[in-house]
Amino acid sequence: MIRVILPAHLRVLANISGEIDVEPEGNPTISAVIGAIEARFPSLRGTIRYHGSATRRPMLRFYACNVDLSHADSESTLPDAVVDGSEPLLIIGAIAGG
Repeated sequence: MIRVILPAHLRVLANISGEIDVEPEGNPTISAVIGAIEARFPSLRGTIRYHGSATRRPMLRFYACNVDLSHADSESTLPDAVVDGSEPLLIIGAIAGG
Protein backbone atom coordinates (compact mmCIF):
# COMPACT_ATOMS: atom_id res chain seq x y z
CA MET A 1 0.00 0.00 0.00
CA ILE A 2 1.35 3.41 -1.00
CA ARG A 3 0.48 6.39 1.19
CA VAL A 4 -0.27 9.56 -0.79
CA ILE A 5 -0.82 13.10 0.43
CA LEU A 6 -2.71 15.25 -2.06
CA PRO A 7 -2.91 19.06 -2.13
CA ALA A 8 -6.01 20.62 -0.57
CA HIS A 9 -7.69 21.54 -3.88
CA LEU A 10 -7.53 17.92 -5.10
CA ARG A 11 -8.79 16.58 -1.76
CA VAL A 12 -11.79 18.90 -2.03
CA LEU A 13 -12.44 17.81 -5.63
CA ALA A 14 -12.31 14.11 -4.62
CA ASN A 15 -14.28 14.76 -1.40
CA ILE A 16 -11.63 13.24 0.85
CA SER A 17 -9.67 14.39 3.88
CA GLY A 18 -6.18 13.46 4.98
CA GLU A 19 -3.88 11.07 3.20
CA ILE A 20 -5.04 8.19 1.03
CA ASP A 21 -3.72 4.67 0.52
CA VAL A 22 -3.58 3.16 -2.96
CA GLU A 23 -2.39 -0.17 -4.31
CA PRO A 24 -0.81 0.40 -7.74
CA GLU A 25 -0.88 -2.38 -10.30
CA GLY A 26 2.50 -3.82 -11.19
CA ASN A 27 5.72 -1.96 -10.44
CA PRO A 28 5.28 0.84 -7.83
CA THR A 29 6.00 3.87 -10.00
CA ILE A 30 4.66 7.41 -10.02
CA SER A 31 2.65 6.55 -13.11
CA ALA A 32 1.14 3.45 -11.47
CA VAL A 33 0.27 5.39 -8.31
CA ILE A 34 -1.45 8.13 -10.34
CA GLY A 35 -3.31 5.43 -12.26
CA ALA A 36 -4.51 3.92 -8.97
CA ILE A 37 -5.58 7.36 -7.71
CA GLU A 38 -7.51 8.05 -10.91
CA ALA A 39 -9.19 4.63 -10.77
CA ARG A 40 -10.27 5.10 -7.17
CA PHE A 41 -11.22 8.78 -7.53
CA PRO A 42 -12.52 9.34 -11.09
CA SER A 43 -13.06 13.04 -10.39
CA LEU A 44 -9.25 13.42 -10.32
CA ARG A 45 -8.70 12.11 -13.86
CA GLY A 46 -6.77 14.72 -15.78
CA THR A 47 -5.99 16.85 -12.73
CA ILE A 48 -2.58 15.35 -11.88
CA ARG A 49 -1.46 14.48 -15.40
CA TYR A 50 -2.72 15.38 -18.85
CA HIS A 51 -5.20 12.98 -20.48
CA GLY A 52 -3.45 12.55 -23.82
CA SER A 53 0.23 12.59 -22.95
CA ALA A 54 0.01 11.39 -19.31
CA THR A 55 2.67 13.98 -18.39
CA ARG A 56 2.61 15.78 -15.05
CA ARG A 57 0.66 19.01 -14.96
CA PRO A 58 3.15 21.88 -14.55
CA MET A 59 1.72 23.27 -11.29
CA LEU A 60 2.06 19.96 -9.42
CA ARG A 61 5.23 18.51 -7.92
CA PHE A 62 6.04 15.03 -6.58
CA TYR A 63 8.19 14.52 -3.47
CA ALA A 64 9.24 11.44 -1.52
CA CYS A 65 11.88 11.00 1.17
CA ASN A 66 12.87 14.69 0.89
CA VAL A 67 13.64 14.29 -2.81
CA ASP A 68 11.93 16.14 -5.67
CA LEU A 69 10.73 13.45 -8.09
CA SER A 70 8.86 15.86 -10.34
CA HIS A 71 11.27 15.50 -13.25
CA ALA A 72 12.15 11.85 -12.68
CA ASP A 73 11.00 9.24 -15.16
CA SER A 74 7.39 8.45 -14.20
CA GLU A 75 8.13 4.75 -14.82
CA SER A 76 11.03 4.53 -12.38
CA THR A 77 10.40 2.65 -9.13
CA LEU A 78 9.54 4.75 -6.09
CA PRO A 79 11.96 4.80 -3.11
CA ASP A 80 11.81 1.77 -0.80
CA ALA A 81 10.47 3.85 2.12
CA VAL A 82 7.46 4.85 0.01
CA VAL A 83 6.89 1.31 -1.24
CA ASP A 84 6.94 -0.15 2.29
CA GLY A 85 4.58 2.59 3.56
CA SER A 86 6.94 4.24 6.03
CA GLU A 87 7.05 7.47 3.96
CA PRO A 88 4.25 9.04 1.88
CA LEU A 89 4.39 10.21 -1.71
CA LEU A 90 3.61 13.92 -1.59
CA ILE A 91 1.80 15.57 -4.47
CA ILE A 92 2.21 19.30 -3.88
CA GLY A 93 0.59 22.22 -5.62
CA ALA A 94 3.36 24.51 -6.87
CA ILE A 95 3.28 28.14 -5.84
CA ALA A 96 3.71 30.80 -8.49
CA GLY A 97 3.48 34.52 -8.49
CA GLY A 98 5.35 37.62 -9.13
